[in-house]
Amino acid sequence: MRTLTEFKRDMLDYAPRYYGDMPIATNIFDREAEEFAKLNTDIYDVLAQMYIETATWGLMQWERIFGLVTDVSKTYVQRREILLSRLRGVGAVSAELIESVASAYGNGDVAVTANVPAYTITITFVSEYGVPAQMVELQAAVRDITPAHLAINYVFRFYTYAELKASGLTYGALKATGKTYGELKDRGLT
Repeated sequence: MRTLTEFKRDMLDYAPRYYGDMPIATNIFDREAEEFAKLNTDIYDVLAQMYIETATWGLMQWERIFGLVTDVSKTYVQRREILLSRLRGVGAVSAELIESVASAYGNGDVAVTANVPAYTITITFVSEYGVPAQMVELQAAVRDITPAHLAINYVFRFYTYAELKASGLTYGALKATGKTYGELKDRGLT
C-alpha cells in the first residue's frame, strides 16, 4: 500500500519543476494526494474483505454465504474460526477433514483417531493446554461433518503437577506470577 508521501512525491515528479515553487499548485497536489491515499486505503480494505483471514466488516457477508447467523458479540477471531471450519468442512469425511476443521478453532494442533469397532472418533488437542474458547461451536462443526452413527470423544491437555514440579519453581515464585489455579491448569506457565 502506498503512503501519502509517496503519492505527493510521484505527483510532483510528473509535473513540471516550476510547479513545486507555486503554493497554489503544491496545495492542489497535497489535496489530491490525500484523496488518492484515502482511495488506496479503501481499495486495500475492500480487498481484505475478500479473504476470511483478513475480513472485518465483510464477515457478515461470509456468514450469510455459509448460512450462519451473525453474532456480533463474538470477536473477529472467533467469527473467522467458525467460518474457516465451515470452509474446511467440505468433502468426504476422513480423519484429515475432521482434523482440519477442529484445528481451525485456535487451540493448536489436534490428532484424530478412529476406533472403528467401537464406532468412536477421538479428537485430542496436543499442542495447547485447556479447552478451546469456542468449544460449543467446535463440537457443532465437527458433529455437522461426522456421520451420525459415530460418537465423538474430546481429549484435552492440561498442565499437570508433574510438569509444574519439573519447572523447579517454588511456591513463592509461582504465587508471584499472579496466576490462578484455573489459569495455570488451562494455560500453563506461559
